[in-house]
Amino acid sequence: MTAHEIIIRPIVSERSYSMMEENKYTFEVHKDANKYQIKDAVEEIFNVKVVRVNTMSVKPKTKRVRYIAGKTRSWKKAIVTVAEGQSIEIFGNQA
Repeated sequence: MTAHEIIIRPIVSERSYSMMEENKYTFEVHKDANKYQIKDAVEEIFNVKVVRVNTMSVKPKTKRVRYIAGKTRSWKKAIVTVAEGQSIEIFGNQA
């Protein structure tokens, strides 16, 4: 897998935006990627030093549209901590 296949997209939420002050960035990653692959991919794409990677599998939620019940998709989330003094410019100069 290439680095761009491992890192799918950044997660934009109120919580992930507040975690950026602590040098923690949240990404949706490939389900089969391990912590070492995620670390190498983030370092390659964003040119930063990764200190720590925490991963979790997000389970699907039950949703209903009229009478038909279904589930959302399951996916994998990674919280990446970068070294002090470094940052990832995901949203330009907003962070």
